[in-house]
Amino acid sequence: MVVLDGAAPTPVRTLDISQSGLSVTMGHMVQAGAAGNVSFEMFIDGKPQIITCRAKVAYCIFSGDEVKVGFQFINPEGAAMAAITKFMR
Repeated sequence: MVVLDGAAPTPVRTLDISQSGLSVTMGHMVQAGAAGNVSFEMFIDGKPQIITCRAKVAYCIFSGDEVKVGFQFINPEGAAMAAITKFMR
């Protein structure tokens, strides 16, 4: 889920994640540099965990019938980073 500042929540599909950000697909273009919150679910030790981070749009490109959007995390909380790090191992 993506909630850009001043916009309604938008469901998205996560494509890729790293310690610095994530990429998603969504149904419409967004402005590079726009900021908001991204929320996504990861399974850590077999249990679902929802992570919410402040992020900004690094890029937005057409990809087939969808739009691929890259988000860069902005000062993520320690617990979120620990969960992402553990997921990536």
